[in-house]
Amino acid sequence: MAQRNQQFTASRDVVIRTRHWIEAVKYYESVLGLSVTHRGKNTVGLEAGGLCLYVENGEEHGPVLELLVADVPAAKTKLLNAGCTLVEEDPAVPRCYVKDPYGLTYNIGLDRRRP
Repeated sequence: MAQRNQQFTASRDVVIRTRHWIEAVKYYESVLGLSVTHRGKNTVGLEAGGLCLYVENGEEHGPVLELLVADVPAAKTKLLNAGCTLVEEDPAVPRCYVKDPYGLTYNIGLDRRRP
């Protein structure tokens, strides 16, 4: 029953992953003038007003929107049953990337504001 009522809430985060990570970060900082809000070993977050752009170092998979839920495994099951495909997951975070039947990829993450 909870699976049917799963609510998805968009966060401000959009993720891109690229093998040209250093060049991409320089581009977003210098050309677009975005301010760095987070700098990690393989991830840089940049403030873009209505959204926060995260640039990750790694294999490219297109833009990823973040959707937050109270129950990541239930949301993953619901989306897979609706025709999405699993791109990758990390239960330790918890999160998973799924691609919907229309080509959009989501990072399904835990909404820590909900019980």
